[in-house]
Amino acid sequence: MSGQDVELSGVSMTYPNGFTAVQPTDLTIRAGEFFSILGPSGCGKTTILRMISGFLDPSTGSIAIGGEPMVGIGPNRRPTALIFQSLALFPLMTVWENVAFGLEARGIAKADRRKRAEELLDLVALAGQEDKKPGELSGGQRQRVAVARALAVEPAVLLLDEPLSALDLKLRQHMRAELKEIQRKTEVTFIYITHDQGEALAMSDRVAVMNEGAIDQVASAENLYNHPETPFAATFVGEQNVFPGKVKHAENGHAQVETPHGLLLGLNKHGLGAGDDALVMVRPERIGIVNGSGIPNHANAIEARLTRRDLEGALINLYLSAGEQPIRVNLHNRGDASLGTAETMKLAFRHQDAVVMRPGPMARDKA
Repeated sequence: MSGQDVELSGVSMTYPNGFTAVQPTDLTIRAGEFFSILGPSGCGKTTILRMISGFLDPSTGSIAIGGEPMVGIGPNRRPTALIFQSLALFPLMTVWENVAFGLEARGIAKADRRKRAEELLDLVALAGQEDKKPGELSGGQRQRVAVARALAVEPAVLLLDEPLSALDLKLRQHMRAELKEIQRKTEVTFIYITHDQGEALAMSDRVAVMNEGAIDQVASAENLYNHPETPFAATFVGEQNVFPGKVKHAENGHAQVETPHGLLLGLNKHGLGAGDDALVMVRPERIGIVNGSGIPNHANAIEARLTRRDLEGALINLYLSAGEQPIRVNLHNRGDASLGTAETMKLAFRHQDAVVMRPGPMARDKA
């Protein structure tokens, strides 16, 4: 097997009732990569998947797979396979019969179908399970059967629509690694739809963040988390502390922002100038508690009052307030029971860990 690239050029989808699910979109997914489309419910990500698969025709634009235009080509003739959230396994068929179902439709002889099914079941670590029924398998095993069935028709592009959402947390985490390993072995192009940022960051070569039918940002998982380009991407992927204010001074790629908590300095992501409205954003794990040693040079400092302290295994999550401003701090649990228990705290974070952006829609606004 091998993957092919997928190219969307000006693709949009507007339904007869006038609702536009996907704004005009240009997107190139590279051959053989694990690509995720991440966003909240209703943002248009599944609509994009259905247009790529051929179950929906775009209102405008064109789709090409492996350089071949897909206009007028139905789902059964495209080099794609789609795994639904429900998996849709046939309960009365054996595991191998489920895997070989697409091959039977193509007229492949039974012995050859069985052989190919066993090869794929071995690939997804289900050797020896071929004669069981789906109901005899665990949720994770059924998930792997669905992947094997999709791969049986040798697609160039495998489309996965939130396939792990029905699994419990530990099984989801296990299946992330399983899916990534299967993708690496087959080199098929995976396009994965999810609203779970953890899934997208853990598995993907690149991630597209969608909001209200438009793509906000496309980047590697690491760049998306560390270098978000919009307030929505910054607040949807991971947690952010957001401090609104006005730019007082800007130079050398940095901006100094006047906030109710004093001047805060950060990387000037959008090239803002003096007088511009701004948001200063910093992740909870980038904020530290200032002890007796004082505030480091060039650090941003805020005094806040502790409102809640949650122990979450490896992390201690602090919830604080500075006036009306909520602040969250994540600390590594190093076994010190007194860590983060003071009623009031001085907090500090480095200017290079903060980004300054132009105000815009944020993920918290969707709650």
